[in-house]
Amino acid sequence: MTKKNKASQAIGIFDSGVGGLTVTHALVKLLPQENIIYFGDTAHYPYGGKSVAAIQSYSIKIAHMLLQQECKLILIACNTASSVAYDLLKEYIGSKAIVINVIDPLISWIKNECAHKKIGLIGTKQTVSSNIYKRKIDELGKGIQLSSYPTGLLASAIEEFGRHEIVGNLLDVYLAHPSLQNIEALILACTHYPVVKDKIAAFYDHKIEVIDSSAIVAQAVQEELKIANLLNPDGGHRRQFYISDYDYTESFVSGTKLFFDEDINLEHYPLWD
Repeated sequence: MTKKNKASQAIGIFDSGVGGLTVTHALVKLLPQENIIYFGDTAHYPYGGKSVAAIQSYSIKIAHMLLQQECKLILIACNTASSVAYDLLKEYIGSKAIVINVIDPLISWIKNECAHKKIGLIGTKQTVSSNIYKRKIDELGKGIQLSSYPTGLLASAIEEFGRHEIVGNLLDVYLAHPSLQNIEALILACTHYPVVKDKIAAFYDHKIEVIDSSAIVAQAVQEELKIANLLNPDGGHRRQFYISDYDYTESFVSGTKLFFDEDINLEHYPLWD
């Protein structure tokens, strides 16, 4: 039997770290009346180098925790987890809450905006090796040429150094790869990357479109809630943020200024203890 949710219940969001805050910020701007519960699995950050089985295991346990918090919708705000755990989570909790990933809304946008274009993609090793973007884009039948390249150190560098010059230097090395030349657009297939979107655009002399999925995903969440008649008309604006590793607290708080641009209420949630 499908659970009957209420509009006043929160939107649950999870990522391996602070990267998902880019999507969360877009959601708060679009749907300020919604209550938000965010879980950063800092105990296992980053997900990009983990096995499929490990990421699926983490995702199921986090989703269960968010269900205990009575979330009406769970957003997988991580490309890596979206690529390997979405179908499993849909099967596991699909009757209890709406489940959305950060890949499918972007694919729908690409279908309408990028026909017959040559586009590049950067993401974690796991996201790129999963070939999920390649497969889904090919299935569109829109004549899109996709060139993907793993930028394995970039998410960690952004979390540690923000917009520092060292991140710019790392980008210069990654983006100079031959597979990312002569493209018309670039997909940022990691929720950390929008933080340095301006540096990426500058590398290409602002001549290509840099595709940031944050606003696109936020609109998809809005549409799903509207269809389910679960948009909150006047929420209490509860925004609760949890992390799984207590030692990561200071770094997470400093990172929120880059990703979320406002102070947050942060707590340690010992999910793995």
